[in-house]
Amino acid sequence: MKRLTAHVSGKIQRAGYRARVIDMARAFSLRGTIQNLNDGRVKVIAEGEENDLERFLKAIDIKNTVIHVSSISREYSEATGDFESFYKLVEPGETDSRLDQGVVVLKEILGAIKDMNADIKDMNTNLGGKMDQMLEKQDQTIEEVRGLRQEIQPGVTVQLRHVQEDIRAIKERLGMP
Repeated sequence: MKRLTAHVSGKIQRAGYRARVIDMARAFSLRGTIQNLNDGRVKVIAEGEENDLERFLKAIDIKNTVIHVSSISREYSEATGDFESFYKLVEPGETDSRLDQGVVVLKEILGAIKDMNADIKDMNTNLGGKMDQMLEKQDQTIEEVRGLRQEIQPGVTVQLRHVQEDIRAIKERLGMP
């Protein structure tokens, strides 16, 4: 059994980092504590098997939308067995676990919104292409109608003259002016 003491720097406070580290430590069956330091770093003390501590150390080097670890300093010593579980040390007035969980949920929501925005962008791109196709088809149809009108117009004009002549002839027979 070994003890890892790590000081983590980066965008980690008020980002749900401690809650994530606690979950990982428990998954590795580690015991210890995590706490925010006044200088913006987070201090992690973890005890467990050496290979679990190494995997844990890699796992807490988180870089995502909300959390960004920039560096981790570490030192190892012999385990003391002082801890029964892995937990967060808090100062008076610090957020509790529910708020930390809220940060995790907000991060998930941000990820979902980011995915939705990408989907909407793709849909808009596809819709724009389809609208362009529809406008092209509309323009083609308008041109076809104009062409048909030009083709039909001379025949209609001739037929209209015949109808007018027929009406004149009928009026003459009936004695109408």
